Amino acid sequence: MTDFDGRPRRDPAFASLRETFRGELLGAGETGYDHARRVWNGMHDRRPALIARCLDSGDVSAALRYARTVGLPVTVRGGGHNVAGTAVADAALMIDLSLMRAVTVDAAERVAVAEGGCLLSDLDAATVPHDLACPAGVVSHTGLAGLALGGGYGWLGRKWGLTCDHILAAEVVLADGSVVEAAADRHADLFWALRGGGGNFGIVTRFTLRLRPVGPVYFHTGVYSLADAPAALREYRTFAEKQPSDLHTIGAFKHAGQQSWIPVALRGTPALFLTAVWLGEPTEGPGNTGPLFDAAPPAGASARVMPYAELQALGDHSEPHGNRYFTKSCYLADLTDDPVAEMTASADEMRSPLSCIDFEYLRGAIADVPEADSAFPRRDAPYIYTVSAQWTESSADQENIDWSRHGVRRLAPWQYGGAYVNYLQDEPSDAVIDVYGQSRYSTLADVKRRYDPDNLLAGNQNIVPAPSSQRR
Repeated sequence: MTDFDGRPRRDPAFASLRETFRGELLGAGETGYDHARRVWNGMHDRRPALIARCLDSGDVSAALRYARTVGLPVTVRGGGHNVAGTAVADAALMIDLSLMRAVTVDAAERVAVAEGGCLLSDLDAATVPHDLACPAGVVSHTGLAGLALGGGYGWLGRKWGLTCDHILAAEVVLADGSVVEAAADRHADLFWALRGGGGNFGIVTRFTLRLRPVGPVYFHTGVYSLADAPAALREYRTFAEKQPSDLHTIGAFKHAGQQSWIPVALRGTPALFLTAVWLGEPTEGPGNTGPLFDAAPPAGASARVMPYAELQALGDHSEPHGNRYFTKSCYLADLTDDPVAEMTASADEMRSPLSCIDFEYLRGAIADVPEADSAFPRRDAPYIYTVSAQWTESSADQENIDWSRHGVRRLAPWQYGGAYVNYLQDEPSDAVIDVYGQSRYSTLADVKRRYDPDNLLAGNQNIVPAPSSQRR
């Protein structure tokens, strides 16, 4: 085992860590180090001083105490899927939870217990055979922890709420190495902050999650040329804002593929896709999704019944590990003609055929949860809008980053305020205040002071501990 600069490790603190650590400790140059330091977004090629691949909360505790003793900054890797690459930093200690992926299910109680390194695919694999699921994201290789702690939008959001709304309890290793259980009746302030406040307050090594009933879904999608997009989106706006809780409709501008149902003239060009998913009885799907496509006839369409697990993995092929990603997002107050014209212009200016612009109408069960019940902000936001650049060559970094930034900036007159914390990438530090609003941020900063007063867990969209003078 060597230091970051290649010298042998001989310090007593490391010797003590190695004696008690059950997992794997990796330094630069050792077998497995380069694989373990890689994250989903290939833009972030960083070299930690040490990677601690943990097997349980005891390992996490030991690693945190070691970092504090030797003065190493800390990052935490769950799925390594955060677009900002917060799981890895140069010359830091990466606490890697990727070996902690066990899930157990109590089908009768509709509860799952999932370790902190789980991917969404691990959770679905354990729950879906029981016709149950925890509402979560739309790419199955996303890490559960990062998604849930930051919120967790997904196909079931309007029907059942966010992933963070389904956390019943969490085992948390605090910055001082102690382990606590946070729930509504235990460490209630920490429990509140974990549900939407990100990874600022401790390292969650186990989630207890409420599950919801799921089954096959009816999936209906249509494609439109950019010229037809404004008219189609007028119908989408009317339709989406009246949809029942069993229906979820989304829109995306992206390059059309080569599927047989897509007209030849649109293949390989930027196009608008509208997708409606009926979550109720599949036989009722055509009657509930059809009105959208009757009002806005697409150039091509595809509809079928699919298993819920397949729905959850639909985004996997379009977001592979190792490509370069840059994402900006905002909430929109409305989807009137002026913002739609700007959205369509951004699609026409797309720099890479791998990039995508996503948007969807929210509210439903997301907005039904009182704002004060969790740290997650902007529950009443009508639309979320995300401009996601994806490319493969570093020489194209600047043009794709600029396209993503401009795509959100041009919608400034129609923005609702705030942004989704899981999509922050290179914003200045005060952007986190804008995400939560000053009052909510101040409460989070107070919780941060109680549980991590020295800000050891700063490798995230950081909430700075409130000064001690604010102690209540």
